[in-house]
Amino acid sequence: MDDKLKIKISIADRVYPLTVNPAQEEGLRSASKKIDAMIKQFEENYAVRDKQDVLAMCALQFAAQVEQKQIDKSADFDEAFAKLKDMDEKIDGILSK
Repeated sequence: MDDKLKIKISIADRVYPLTVNPAQEEGLRSASKKIDAMIKQFEENYAVRDKQDVLAMCALQFAAQVEQKQIDKSADFDEAFAKLKDMDEKIDGILSK
C-alpha cells in the first residue's frame, strides 16, 4: 500500500498543499523553516523590493551549498584515493622484498 500524506507547507507567506511520502514530511517542513529564516535574514540585511528577488537569492544560496558539498566530496575522494594508492605502493614494496 502506498500511503501518502497531504500536508501544507508555508513559504514566503504562501501555503502550498503537497502530497508526500511520510518519510519526506520532516525534511520538507525543515526546509520550509530554513527558507523562511533565510528570507527574513535577506529582508533584514538588504534593501529588497520584491519577494521574488529574495526567493531567487535563497535558491542560489541553497544551490551553492549543494554544489560546494559536491566539490568538497570530490576533493575528499581524490585525497583518499591518493592515500590509498600510496599505501598500496608501500605494501607492494614490502611484499616484494
